[in-house]
Amino acid sequence: MAAVIGREVADARRNSGLSQRAAAARAGVSASQLGRIERAQQQNPSLELLCRCARAIGLVLVSKAYPDGTHVRDQASLALLRRFDERLGHPLRTRREVGLPTPGDQRAWDERVFGDGGERASVEAESHIHDVQATARRIDLKTRDDPSAGVVILLVNRTAHNREVLAEHREALRAQFPLDGAAILRSLRAGRIPPAGGILLL
Repeated sequence: MAAVIGREVADARRNSGLSQRAAAARAGVSASQLGRIERAQQQNPSLELLCRCARAIGLVLVSKAYPDGTHVRDQASLALLRRFDERLGHPLRTRREVGLPTPGDQRAWDERVFGDGGERASVEAESHIHDVQATARRIDLKTRDDPSAGVVILLVNRTAHNREVLAEHREALRAQFPLDGAAILRSLRAGRIPPAGGILLL
């Protein structure tokens, strides 16, 4: 990241016609310090320092966090998946963190349920729904990119917030998740994969 920012600062400074000394004066740093930032040699530069250097040559530094390959589950989601597993009848079996089949794709289903006849269901667990549409789009893209997904179960923690959100948006999600929780549970307890995807509050 330091190397990328350093290159962008150096390129923008040169394109603006500013010398290193002039840009450093605008940023309130020494020319040698700005040079170290441009070469990614500054030890542990602060965000405030990088912002000042960027602003001095007409850039706005914007930071955004992206998920890496490590899938971190919160305790609420793990507890939710355990409650789900407790409702599975014989001969259903499960596997956690099932990656999508595309090489290099770091997305994964939280769990996959397998039936005896080769049928399967992919489970996406949500402990707290922030954005219903974003959740639905994310699942739709994963389903599109994973031909082996089978039916998809959106597993949601039964909290007052989540119940309120789903009560407001349930019908808008009906085409993507046609079954309600009771129908899903009947199938799972009987040891069968549900005939279609749906939303299950637990």
